[in-house]
Amino acid sequence: MTRRHLRVALDQGTGRSGDTASSLARLADRARAAADEGADLLVGPEMSMTGYALGAEVTRLADPAGGPLSEAVARVAADTGVAIAYGFPERADGRVYNTVRLVGGDGASLALYRKSHLFGDLDRDMYAPGDTPVVQAHLNGVRLGFLICYDVEFPETVRAHALAGTELLVVPTALMHPNVRVPTLLVPARAMENQLYLAYVNRCDAEGDLDYMGLSALIGPDGAELLRAGPGEELLVADVDPDATADLLAEQSYLDDRRPDLYGSLVP
Repeated sequence: MTRRHLRVALDQGTGRSGDTASSLARLADRARAAADEGADLLVGPEMSMTGYALGAEVTRLADPAGGPLSEAVARVAADTGVAIAYGFPERADGRVYNTVRLVGGDGASLALYRKSHLFGDLDRDMYAPGDTPVVQAHLNGVRLGFLICYDVEFPETVRAHALAGTELLVVPTALMHPNVRVPTLLVPARAMENQLYLAYVNRCDAEGDLDYMGLSALIGPDGAELLRAGPGEELLVADVDPDATADLLAEQSYLDDRRPDLYGSLVP
């Protein structure tokens, strides 16, 4: 049987905030670099195509799924043959969502996830919360799932993905200093306790008063760091091998050893 394999590139840089043209130009450059490294998938930070702290500008920059911005990203993916997970403010049903979208290496839309746990007034003043907890897609036979930034800090969200069979959890992020324990302590624990791969891609520059910390990582299902970026702009590439997860689960499975009959008090 053919062994499933996915080469993933993490890009924690962004274009200029509010300037989608600069973001698209940068994305095309990074996608070509990822293709040169043999990557199948390129993952950027939260709101990678527009910037995160947009304020009133979010109304101008919001784009429907399949709109001009999405079409431009799809062309980059098709030109390079690299699937792209990117963030943008999505306009839908008279609201704006903080959204990550996956397009395949042929430019086809594969998944769209809206951030469900909004972080403070910064998020709540701009975005409506999504209400679909588990969104998945298949790429090279690997089952991908999606969360955004603050979502991953809730154990229930990652466990829901594990129970749904997600093998690689993709988490675009825009996390600021001084929250260093999230990428270095919490994220590896989430991967280990759920025995899945976790790609945490955090922005690394500054935006107004916000100082993003980088420290993007690809964590294995045993909690090991397969990739770890520093505080500056980097493109990191590594392989995801979900069949190794099966080997790990054969030794010990947290999911199989759960006692759901004891957990009813966790959900009112």
